[in-house]
Amino acid sequence: MLKLEKLSFAYGDLKVLWDVDLEVKQGEIVTVVGANGAGKSTILKNVSRLVKPGHGHITFQGHDLRKLASHEVVELGIVQVPEGRRIFPEMTVVENLRMGSFVKSTRKDRERNIERAFTLFPRLKERAKQLGGTMSGGEQQMLAIARGLMANPKLLLLDEPSLGLSPLLVKSIFEIIKEINRQGTTILLVEQNVYQSLRISTRAYVLETGRVVLSGTGAELLDNAHVKKAFLGM
Repeated sequence: MLKLEKLSFAYGDLKVLWDVDLEVKQGEIVTVVGANGAGKSTILKNVSRLVKPGHGHITFQGHDLRKLASHEVVELGIVQVPEGRRIFPEMTVVENLRMGSFVKSTRKDRERNIERAFTLFPRLKERAKQLGGTMSGGEQQMLAIARGLMANPKLLLLDEPSLGLSPLLVKSIFEIIKEINRQGTTILLVEQNVYQSLRISTRAYVLETGRVVLSGTGAELLDNAHVKKAFLGM
C-alpha cells in the first residue's frame, strides 16, 4: 500500500533521515517508535508532502507521492492527524468535524461520518455544540482523530496521539485506534509510548537518529532486548 525506499531528508544542513526503508500493507497497523528527535514525524511529513521531498522513493498504491501536492495526497486517501491536535479552537465540535470533509468526494458521506465519529467517541456527541478550545486535551485528541476520519482515509497517519494524555486516556485512545483499524482503515502510527503502540501493532520499526535499527512484529519488538533496555526500562 505504502512503500518508502531509501528515504533521506534534511532541514537545510541538518540531516534527519538516512536511507529509511518502510512498508505498510493494507489492513495493518504499522508503528514507528523512537525517542524524541529521532525523525519519526519527519517521515509522516514526507508522506503527506508537508515538506519538500527528500531523496529516495515514496509510493502509495502505485502513485509517486513525491510528484504530488499535499491536497492531492489527501485526495488519494492519505490523511494525517498532526501532533498537538491542531483543532480549530473557535469552532464547535460539529464544525471541526465538517472541516474534515473538505475533499469533494467525501462530502456526500459527511453526515454518516459525523454519526460514525459520535459512535467511536461518545464524549464528542455530548459536546457537539461546545467550542473545541474549551475541551480537555483528551477530548481534543479524540476530535482530531475523528476529524481525520471525516475524509474517508484509506491510510490514516497518526502523529503522537497519546502525547500529554493521562495514562487512562492513553489506554482508551489506543483501544479506539485498534477499533478504527478493525473497521477497515490502515494506520501508520508514530509514537513515543513504545509499550502501548507495539502492543497493538501488526508490525513496527525502531528509529534512532534518523535510521531504522530494528523492525519486526509488535510482539517481537516488545520482546527484543534492545527495545526493553532503551525504551521500556527493563
